[in-house]
Amino acid sequence: MEVYKQMNDYTEEINRRRTFAIISHPDAGKTTLTEKFLLYGGAINLAGSVKGKATARHAVSDWMEIEKERGISVTSSVLQFEYGGYCINILDTPGHQDFSEDTYRTLMAADSAVMVIDASKGVEAQTRKLFKVCVMRKIPIFTFINKLDRDANDTFDLLDDIEKELGIATCPLNWPIGSGKEFKGVYDRENKCVISYSDTEKGTKEGTATEIMLENQADLRQAIGDNAVDRLLEEMDLLDGAGAEFDLDAVRAGNLTPVCFGSALTNFGVEIFLKHFLKMTTTPLPRRSDIGLIEPGENQFSAFVFKIQANMNRAHRDRIAFMRICSGRFDAQMEVRHVQGGRVMRLSQPQQIMADDRKILSEAYAGDIIGVFDPGIFSIGDTLCMPKEKFQYEGIPTFAPEHFARVRQMDTMKRKQFVKGIEQIAQEGAIQIFQEFNTGLEEIIVGVVGVLQFDVLKYRLENEYNVEIRLENLPYEHIRWIENKDEVDIGRLSGTSDMKKVKDMKGNPLLLFVNSWSIGMTLDRNKGLVLTEFSRN
Repeated sequence: MEVYKQMNDYTEEINRRRTFAIISHPDAGKTTLTEKFLLYGGAINLAGSVKGKATARHAVSDWMEIEKERGISVTSSVLQFEYGGYCINILDTPGHQDFSEDTYRTLMAADSAVMVIDASKGVEAQTRKLFKVCVMRKIPIFTFINKLDRDANDTFDLLDDIEKELGIATCPLNWPIGSGKEFKGVYDRENKCVISYSDTEKGTKEGTATEIMLENQADLRQAIGDNAVDRLLEEMDLLDGAGAEFDLDAVRAGNLTPVCFGSALTNFGVEIFLKHFLKMTTTPLPRRSDIGLIEPGENQFSAFVFKIQANMNRAHRDRIAFMRICSGRFDAQMEVRHVQGGRVMRLSQPQQIMADDRKILSEAYAGDIIGVFDPGIFSIGDTLCMPKEKFQYEGIPTFAPEHFARVRQMDTMKRKQFVKGIEQIAQEGAIQIFQEFNTGLEEIIVGVVGVLQFDVLKYRLENEYNVEIRLENLPYEHIRWIENKDEVDIGRLSGTSDMKKVKDMKGNPLLLFVNSWSIGMTLDRNKGLVLTEFSRN
């Protein structure tokens, strides 16, 4: 009876969890929207601006020094807060494409995604890329079209853009009335009323929003003007005739995206969107493993590592492994099995994370994201479960680097710090490191998905490890792992003049190429050689 009561208690806790990622092209207002969610949840008292003078407050989710200096997010951050009886876990992701690999991994830990689109730009390149990952995972997508306080594209054009570019149907929950200086507010389609726009004080949640029923024509015309009312009525006729019907099942299957309009900077429409979102999004979803689907409320504790971050607390030089709890209840005193490491252990210093702030916790539930101290034993994709169980969650994809550079250490006396720093940053998944194959040289080659990662590497080595480096760009653009390495004599491989033999951190042999045609030529010259774009180890 006691076991049943405990399961009943934690099922209730699991059911009030909502875990989602926020994705967008850079500068669409994603981090600003995140800040406003925290503001409404009471997690912060004053929202920070992402950009601004050196003395301005910075966004809570942008906690790295380089993020504060550049005004961009370069790493995903985890934020938890309470709102309206829900326990909300937000995964705020970098928008810049050079940090997209971090976003891909973070999406693996989310149950749904909020897509932020700039109303003056529509769907942008990075939005397409991230959206494809959401489609691949079949997770629900909710759209917030932002910056209506500035001049915007035609609303129908924005919706068409989403449908054509991303291949998903749209269903507006509200409708903007004008934009920029002519922005009057939004029309709530469900309640058939106009919510008038007021430019509230930036960074606070105070502000008045007047609701006027559509049927109350006299008051409505006085509030927003005849032209705005006439245009609204005309657009609603068009939308009702041609727009997609709202279907919650289609939303949860990832085939229909509900759309809200507003201005995160001035707080207009943010809480409306949050309320709609919480009504429509799901409780924590089951996860695939090698023994089948693991249900959040029907299985005991299990989790997987989706992110590792070194030096979150520079005073302690610590390393945190971020875990998505997939099932059951976590107790800080419990022993768990680290499946890939083959050991039973207690997780050290389990913490609830708010960007770089943290609170030691005693329990957590499926849907929650927790951070634990990592002495260097965890890797991205690792599974944790109860000691008597042994299964693995599906792996997290890694992407082949597209840019390469040789790393030169400026002070050879700091070799130890240099090796430690570059290895720790590589274990986070932000960079991949390689060495010359069987030449005896200790030079390190770094591969990254986006060139800005080189700047982050240089900055972090200098500021976190006190090591100065020089990067020499290399011409290689293509990388291949040797899948049948045990059947091939690597030393005797016959390649092309633009090919380079290297090995990764695990000693696996790889080939780097300048030209794509060289890959086919190398395969032709070495019968039986099998190359792959991904490591299978």
